Order: sequence, then structure tokens, then C-alpha cells
Amino acid sequence: MRTAYSVDTVRAAEQALMTRLPEGALMQRAAAGLAAACADLLRRGGRVYGSRVVLLVGSGDNGGDALYAGARLARRGAGVVAVRVSPGRAHAGGTAALLAAGGRVMDGGEVAPHRDWGGHIDLVVDGITGIGGRGGLRPEAAAVVEHYAAHGVPVVAVDLPSGVEADTGEVAGAAVRADATVTFGAYKPGLLVDPAAERAGALLLVDIGLGAELPDVPELEALQYADVAALLPVPAAESDKYRRGVVGIVAGSARYPGAAVLAVSGALRGGAGAVRYVGPGAEAVIARHPETLVHAGPPSKAGRVQAWVVGPGLGDGTDAVEAVSDVLATDVPVLVDADGLRLLDAGTVRARTAPTVLTPHAGEAAALLGVAREEVEAGRLAAVRALATRFRATVLLKGSTTLIATDTPHTPVRVNPTGTSWLATAGSGDVLSGLTGSLLAAGLAPRDAASVGAHLHGLAARHASDGSPVAAQDVADAIGAAWRDVRA
Repeated sequence: MRTAYSVDTVRAAEQALMTRLPEGALMQRAAAGLAAACADLLRRGGRVYGSRVVLLVGSGDNGGDALYAGARLARRGAGVVAVRVSPGRAHAGGTAALLAAGGRVMDGGEVAPHRDWGGHIDLVVDGITGIGGRGGLRPEAAAVVEHYAAHGVPVVAVDLPSGVEADTGEVAGAAVRADATVTFGAYKPGLLVDPAAERAGALLLVDIGLGAELPDVPELEALQYADVAALLPVPAAESDKYRRGVVGIVAGSARYPGAAVLAVSGALRGGAGAVRYVGPGAEAVIARHPETLVHAGPPSKAGRVQAWVVGPGLGDGTDAVEAVSDVLATDVPVLVDADGLRLLDAGTVRARTAPTVLTPHAGEAAALLGVAREEVEAGRLAAVRALATRFRATVLLKGSTTLIATDTPHTPVRVNPTGTSWLATAGSGDVLSGLTGSLLAAGLAPRDAASVGAHLHGLAARHASDGSPVAAQDVADAIGAAWRDVRA
């Protein structure tokens, strides 16, 4: 499992560790890991000896890490030039080490191509701002970044891309777009949450010895295959369809009958022992999935279920309002999606004794919070936490990085690492709702059901697309392949 910690937590851990280490030892550990990562990247493109590396350095410790790493590369035969984004200001010890190793130092105003290199560069290292940076890059730094980005060579960020917010993943102005980020001691939330995560590229965590100093509970966590495999509900020898879980689906309308089919598809592929469908799309559902149990409604009369999914394609008429109200009055877990979210009353959800899971996209989240969609997209972490608190629910905020939060204190927000842009297609959210609902019915806790559902959903989309356009039904049909991936 990947875990991420706040800036304050990482700094406290570093301070505790530094009291037991020689002065500068922690920076040398970070620089050694950074240099090794850069050398590996250079070897993939040719070799370290004779390569040409530009360090973009600020005046703080982040720049120091880059300078000491540059000195190590210079000693291995690389040509290294450090560009100070603030003229005359850079980490003194790192600067001395680079010069002693044969590197050069210049100021950001001197951005003409390096004459003796013929303008050729193999690697750019971003060491401008560290985890304490706030807001976007200053204009002078942004100009230097733009100049070297135009060379089209790989960019490696030191700890996190300069200009992004470490704790929130927000990008408030100009920021570096890295091909890889080498981070030290622990992941930072901004490396896992968009829009910042999209700028971080491939992530490499360098162990500098912080593990024992970090608290047991992180700010964020991202499940990996082994974590998901341990949560998958696999039927035992004595299982029958009812023990495996029965999920009820209230979805679809005369205008959107396909939403019912897709939600049922996700539920069946997600391992439900049986699916009870309630709504006007019964004919379309049975045509696609004859094993579905259908009922005219209301949901409370459809038969026993272990969880309900309500909302996909439901519309906003009287029948939809009554269906949402009927489902929320039950004493089993309920997942609310799509049209159901527009019909929610926060007080009703907060008063429920059984768990509730909400699965909005950014636009729906914005409506629930009464803010602009752009505010949610810029501050996804704050939005998902606010929703979980307001509704006393588990919230799965869909998007380029899907986030799962609960209203339980001291519980990390979960980040799904398997998402793909091919999921931005009509109906894919309906599939996710059915899939997650089936996991709720199988007995997974709401946070686990949402996390596993998002993980499988992302993997299924990758299987279905194979780099080409994909439809929502294709994603549903590929859930089995995703399940096998996780268990392999």
C-alpha cells in the first residue's frame, strides 16, 4: 500500500531523525537516491558518462538536494550545469560540491543555449521549490522552466514538481510538468491527487530512514493489487446465491433504459449472488441479463437485499423521488449515484443508521456543496472530505484520480491508482455503481467496497480499451479479467 503524509508530518519526522544523525546526513541520503534515479534514466537513453544535465535550483534545501546529486553525476563523467532561478542564491554547500566535482553554476538570466554543448541537453532536474512551496512559480522561475522545457528532454522533479501544493494536489499557477518525480521518505498527498499528480509523472520513493518516525495513520493511502486481493469476496464451498449477496438496483427510465442495463451488468460482473432490479427498464435488463430478478416496485416490496444501488438514469420525476426516498428508508447499505444525488436531502442521509455511499463526479459534487465545478476540480481532496462530513457518508469522488473519504475521524482518504482517461465515456459510472453495490451486498465495509470497486473498474477499462476507444458495456464485460489480474 502506498501511503502519503502531510508536509508538517514529514518535517516533524525529519527533525526527529536529524537529531540522531550527523549534520547533513539526511540531505546526502536524498541526494544519493536522486543521483541514482537520474543515472538510471540517463542509462536508458545512452549512458551517464558524457551526458548533459541541467539543474534548475532554488535557494533552499530542495536545490541543495539537486546540487549534491549533480555533484555525484559530475563525478561519474556527466556534464552538469546548475541554473540558479534567483540570481546569486543557491544552497552554499551543494554549490561548492558541484563546483568541486567539475560542474558549473550560472544564473537564470543567462538562458542562452550552452555554447559548448551545442544546445544539446539530456536531462533537466527540477530543484526549484520543495514541499514548503505555496502557490505557483514566480515569473522568473516560470520563465526558466519554460526555456528548458522547450528542449523536449526528460524532466525529473526533486521531491515534487515545483509549483504544486504538496498537501492538497492543487495547482494555483505555473508549475513544472515532470516525467518522473523522486520523492524522499514518504509520498506527499499532492503526488497522488490530481491536478498535481498528473504533473508528477512516474513516482520513485527513496528511503531516507523516516519510517520509524512517521505515525501509523497517514493522510492518504492507495491500495495495491495485494491489498485489493485480500478484500475480494470469494465464495466458499458452502456459499449459495443468497450468502454471496443480493443487491437491489433502482435505475433507468423511459429516457435512459441503458443505465439500468449497465448498472445490472456491473453488479453481476462484480460477484453478486443475485440482482433484483426495480424500474421501468425491466424488458431491456432481462433481454441482456435473463438471470436478473425484476420487480415493478416500490423497492421496499421487491424482496430481501443486502444493499441497494439507486439513481443511474432515474430522472427527476415523482417516481424517481419516491424511489430514492423508499430506498433511503431501508436498514441496509445504500449507494446513491447520478440522478439520485440530485434528489438527496442531507438531513435524511445523516439520519440513516445504515451506511450510505455517494458516488458523484465533479459536477455533481459541486452541486451538492453549492460551489462551482472548477472549485471541486482544483481542490478534489478538500471537496471529498467536505462531502463526507456534510452527509456523514462514504464518498467516492470520480475523476482522473478517484478519491474515497469517510466521515470517520483519523481515517485516511483513499486514492485509486488504476484510473484511465478511457473511463470518460457515457455509462461507465453506472457500471461502477453496480459493481460497488455488489461488493456492499457481499459484506465489504463501505470504504472497502468503494475502493475495490474503483480499482477493478479502472483495471477493467484498461483491459477493454487496450489503447483504443471503449464503451461502458465493454468495461463491464472486462471486470472478470480485472478480477483475475488482482488475484494472480
